[in-house]
Amino acid sequence: MFKHAQLESVKAWMADPAHGALPRHARIQRAIRQLILDGALAAGKPLPASRALAKSLGVSRDTVETAYGQLHAEGFIERRTGSGSFVSDRVKCSPPRRALRPSAAPSPEAMLSRRGTAMLQGGGVRDFLAPRPFAPGVPETRGFPIQTWERLERQVVKEYGARALLHSPPQGMEPLRRAIADYVNLERGARAQPDQVLVLTSSQQALTLCATVLLDAGERIFIEDPGYHGARKAFEAAGLQCVPVPVDRQGMMVERLRDSSQAPKAVFLTPSHQFPSGTTLSLERRLAIIEWARERQGWIIEDDYDSEFHYAGKPVACVQGLDPHDRTLYIGTFSKSLFPGLRIGYMILPAPLVAPMTVARTLLDGHSAPIPQLTLARFIEGGHFGAHVRNLRGVYARRRDILAELVRAYLTEFLEPVVPSGGMQMPCLFKRDTPEREAVAAAARAGIDLQGLSALHLSASPAAGFLMGFAAHTPNEMENAVKKLGEVLRALSR
Repeated sequence: MFKHAQLESVKAWMADPAHGALPRHARIQRAIRQLILDGALAAGKPLPASRALAKSLGVSRDTVETAYGQLHAEGFIERRTGSGSFVSDRVKCSPPRRALRPSAAPSPEAMLSRRGTAMLQGGGVRDFLAPRPFAPGVPETRGFPIQTWERLERQVVKEYGARALLHSPPQGMEPLRRAIADYVNLERGARAQPDQVLVLTSSQQALTLCATVLLDAGERIFIEDPGYHGARKAFEAAGLQCVPVPVDRQGMMVERLRDSSQAPKAVFLTPSHQFPSGTTLSLERRLAIIEWARERQGWIIEDDYDSEFHYAGKPVACVQGLDPHDRTLYIGTFSKSLFPGLRIGYMILPAPLVAPMTVARTLLDGHSAPIPQLTLARFIEGGHFGAHVRNLRGVYARRRDILAELVRAYLTEFLEPVVPSGGMQMPCLFKRDTPEREAVAAAARAGIDLQGLSALHLSASPAAGFLMGFAAHTPNEMENAVKKLGEVLRALSR
């Protein structure tokens, strides 16, 4: 028979708001099941008669009978005619589970592999879910031509019917691969065929594939310093050793690759708009890195994450288009140029890597949803993508200039803006000794999202400051946020 403590445990389980969505019989059934699993009700022990338990719990007898019936069906109890209900002897097959005291609970790291521990300690990659000022990398979505997108999506569903509800090929839908190849060839100077395109969910997925397919754990990879934290975390999670290469006004200092005795066989870079500095890799260095890859039979991983947004002259051709030796993997995404919820990125791959990367992709998520792929293909082919990007390019250029003016007007005692030639965010360097981490945390509490620059350095950071996104915010929104940030920084400096 139930002891008082066991009855109280069932009552507490039923009263817990976390279980409020369950019907009463399910709450009783699960509460008793948990007592059995925890060893509080041992095999062979009798359960209260349904009438007595119903009275104690203040429910109908039918409710308790339904709970007992489910426990019997699951094998947790036996029902003996004329004798009552008992905890099943089959429960002996599993040792009783005792709740761990909080002090005895193992740390998360103790339960994980070395790779899992590295991922946990690295903190993952944090997306800014709401476009609070000044979250970097967040596009303006309020002006997106959603009616056009809806019309194209309806066309897709009408034409493809139930076929659009099936799996897509793991390499991606052919119309989208063709549209992507045409676009990057025309706008980025790439050399791509549709069968070289691998459609993915994001550039982060592309980086994970590069880290695991091209290199083995323990091997080294060159990365920019400072550089994109998402790439570094993907490489480190795969067990790679990241070798930092300094960045100057012409981008990654490519000559350091030849000087290195560590001889990594891959390099990751953001040549169009270096993250976070915003510099563009010079043509001389582009050609030098291509020659390095040819000589060492190394790989160039080129992340062209926001190349559409270049504000001074014409954008420089991508490294992939200049590489005659097919040593470059080109990564692109539509999350920055269209909207983050689309979840479509891609890689342009050397022909020998298409099959290995596609097979590896099937182990991650199999495929991307067909309807958004087919809708995006029509959006590109119909000229809507180009028109949208051209409009945003003008909007972002104005917002970049306005943010620089606002920083100089309201934050001049703290920050110096470094105006980039393109992109969606602006580095701002501290003029005085300011605790960067504390400033980022204080700004977040005030409703402002900032990326600290020091955290983007692998080696010792020569300068601290913020990376401030300007793309998703109107001039008025930015002015209000800059004034609020000024209050935060003044409070810290007191």
